[in-house]
Amino acid sequence: MKSFAESPVTSADKTFYQMRSDIVEGRITAGGKLSEMELSTKYAVSRAVVREAINRLATCHLVERKANVGARVVSLTPEGLVQLYQVRESLEGMAARLAASNMSDAEITELENLLQNHFEEVKQGQSYYQEAGDVDFHYRIIMGSKNNHLISILTNGIYHLVRMYRVQLGMAGPRVSTAFDEHKHIVQAIANRDGELAEMLMRRHILYSKNNIEKKLL
Repeated sequence: MKSFAESPVTSADKTFYQMRSDIVEGRITAGGKLSEMELSTKYAVSRAVVREAINRLATCHLVERKANVGARVVSLTPEGLVQLYQVRESLEGMAARLAASNMSDAEITELENLLQNHFEEVKQGQSYYQEAGDVDFHYRIIMGSKNNHLISILTNGIYHLVRMYRVQLGMAGPRVSTAFDEHKHIVQAIANRDGELAEMLMRRHILYSKNNIEKKLL
């Protein structure tokens, strides 16, 4: 299973991965303008490398270009959240349904173990922060769908924008414990090979998450 802990091949790859992480985790401010000169100094690379990274980030929907303004990090807005989560609810619901049919017993056991590890961390007072890739509950289910088109749309398209909302606005407070319970029920449905229930529970889980984040944006 591929993880987002990619091994950078070039300086451009390394810069892209680092900028993507910095945007998702808020070290580069949402809505902020991107200066090629400042970023080239920050990452100790040429402006051409920064420009390539910005172009790649635009394909991930983390950066937008506007005439007479230049490149900016996307803003986290109620409207953007609603549109993104409408797509996410549909596609991840489909992924959960397919995962119920296509994940192996061993993969389901690994998913259950992952959830238990997350539970132990939160029980010890740690926030519910999941790195991108294999240690992310949602990523595991996306990959478990075994549908390459769906995986590509989610992981190469909206995955990191979703993570930006989740990391910056959705991983703390009372929502943490209820999200755990929802994850547990989704895994149980997948383990029972009940695709219809898995999809319904995933869609409901994402709707609840959207509502939780939306309150923080209003």
